[in-house]
Amino acid sequence: MEIAVKYFIVFGGLDIKIDTSKPLLELIEKHILNEYIDLRYEINSISGGYKVDHAILTGIAQGDRRTNSSFKRAFVSFEEGMKCVEKLVEKGIIEIESSQHHMAKKRGDDKIAKKLLFTAPFLRFWFAFISPIYKGIKEKNYKEFYELYENKEAEFGNFVFEELAMECLRDSFIEDPIKQFGKYWDDKCEIDLVAKTTSGRIIAGNCKYITSKLKKNELNKLKDDCTSIDLNPDILVLFSKNGFSNELKSQKNETLRLFTTKSFKLLLA
Repeated sequence: MEIAVKYFIVFGGLDIKIDTSKPLLELIEKHILNEYIDLRYEINSISGGYKVDHAILTGIAQGDRRTNSSFKRAFVSFEEGMKCVEKLVEKGIIEIESSQHHMAKKRGDDKIAKKLLFTAPFLRFWFAFISPIYKGIKEKNYKEFYELYENKEAEFGNFVFEELAMECLRDSFIEDPIKQFGKYWDDKCEIDLVAKTTSGRIIAGNCKYITSKLKKNELNKLKDDCTSIDLNPDILVLFSKNGFSNELKSQKNETLRLFTTKSFKLLLA
């Protein structure tokens, strides 16, 4: 499952068959870099190919996904940016996400910047790593791409890992289904997963797509973040790409649930 997730982060939504027995970079070069011209035509036919729209999409793909920072990266005003976003939403390229302030019984969420998310991982990959440096790729010079990808791969993968974790979490609560879910953020705090079950139980969790095992300090940070926003979760969850320390595993119980990429087998079912 770890390999499947790694490849899905790049190719998810691209309608081709992927041989996961081959190295990821080899497949990226074969199916994306070498096919740049054809893929650019296909993506432009979906997006419209407008320069400002593509600048905003790159801002979303490379940043924290908040409207304000994405527009700043694209060097457009908020008003112009939102007009472009409305068009891109209508085309099905991105969606708008709001912070789940109501789960913490907070008001004023309308003052918190919305976040923008791609509907397909491949589109996010394209606008993060291909579109910004297209000149070299078009000329079959891939050096800049490899340098950029090497520096940003782990950070880039975390968002898709969060999205998969959210779906996995929903599938894990069968007897008491989840009826509301999303993320929480404000100017000081971010919690990757917040959810509410049918019976009213509150769930809060974080996800880490990193090579090291998660330690107890990650659990302590989650608890501190919940306290800071007056969120009182009944269940805490942590998702880790590479497992957990023995100390953290020893605390696993009904109110602390630990998931790894192996848990994503639920999504295949």
